[in-house]
Amino acid sequence: MSDNWKVGKQKQKGLRKESEEAVLVGLVTYDQKKEAVEEYLDELEFLALTAGAKTRKRFVQRMKHPDVRTFVGKGKLQEIKDYIDKKEKVSMVIFDDDLSGKQTNILEEFLKVKIIDRSTLILDIFASRAQTAQAKTQVELAQMQYLLPRLRGLWTHLERQRGGIGMRGPGEQEIETDRRIVRDKIALLKKKLLKIDQQAQTRRRRRSGMIRLALVGYTNVGKSTLMNRLTKSDVFAEDKLFATLDTTVRKMVMDNMPFLITDTVGFIRKLPHHLIESFKSTLDEVKESDILLHVVDIAHPQFEDHIRTVNLTLQELDSYEKPTLMIYNKIDKYRNQYFDELLEEEGKEEIMGDLMDRLSNEFQHESIYISALNNENIDKLRDKVKEMVEKLYLERYPHQTKRW
Repeated sequence: MSDNWKVGKQKQKGLRKESEEAVLVGLVTYDQKKEAVEEYLDELEFLALTAGAKTRKRFVQRMKHPDVRTFVGKGKLQEIKDYIDKKEKVSMVIFDDDLSGKQTNILEEFLKVKIIDRSTLILDIFASRAQTAQAKTQVELAQMQYLLPRLRGLWTHLERQRGGIGMRGPGEQEIETDRRIVRDKIALLKKKLLKIDQQAQTRRRRRSGMIRLALVGYTNVGKSTLMNRLTKSDVFAEDKLFATLDTTVRKMVMDNMPFLITDTVGFIRKLPHHLIESFKSTLDEVKESDILLHVVDIAHPQFEDHIRTVNLTLQELDSYEKPTLMIYNKIDKYRNQYFDELLEEEGKEEIMGDLMDRLSNEFQHESIYISALNNENIDKLRDKVKEMVEKLYLERYPHQTKRW
């Protein structure tokens, strides 16, 4: 895979870089089963691929809790080092959990390669995807908030001082200066973001009379492709995580009835808290929407976990009780994966019927099964969306006599 992938529609400029090679590291702890860790590492591998890195090997260790200095045990760390020494092209180790500045420093010193944790990887992807001033400011704010508590561990020269209780001296003064610079930068970014948010709120107020729909869902489930199908627009879509970072709003008209539809940033498990905080303003589009279109990649092996992750985030945003339509996308891919070629149509219908009943009982929202890529059931989806919008208009403006 070429790492010269597109961001929006602009190709990256400058010299073409070779794809980096990486190994992944995860821990099986008392509260996390091995199966769950393997799922997280699958996702971490896809994140690495999105950032432009190929995964060469995974290392998994069972421990009660991470080692405070090296995250993994000494034996496993030596095993990782031996592998890296044999494979000269491996240039980084990616950990599936957050590392402290101290752990990062010790690991880099021992392994002699770049050390990255899950949050750093996600922030890097977000930074490369950000196009608008709002998204760029949000990413920079998240990066600063992530860096602040890790400054001490990243200051390697303090190790050699070994001063008094708090290692007093010029080094401590320097780190305090850096902390002050980072805090000042955070304050400045928050002010800038507040101004951008106020402008966004003004734009939202201008269209407050319209019914608003928001496409929500796990990352890479096909929201942008569906947006293009519904609105006949050209929103950037790609088979990578977080292909869409900036919120896109489009106007739709059905039977002279106008409404707005918004494509939002995808959710993901173990999303860094500071990233959620930074992107709260973007997620305001979800909070202020009237109807949610929850898109699900039904062909993904863990799609039910993805639904629960999105629902938890919606609960945090006080948006879970909004009228919601579950849109199970990629049904064509699901059939190709799970239906035997020799299976008769009656058997296929029975399996699909059982699946629909189970999902309807578990997630208790109206649902529709589509393929945005192949245009399957898109007309039925349009009819359902029109029905939901019309119902809300009649509830909100019961005495309005004019045609929309």
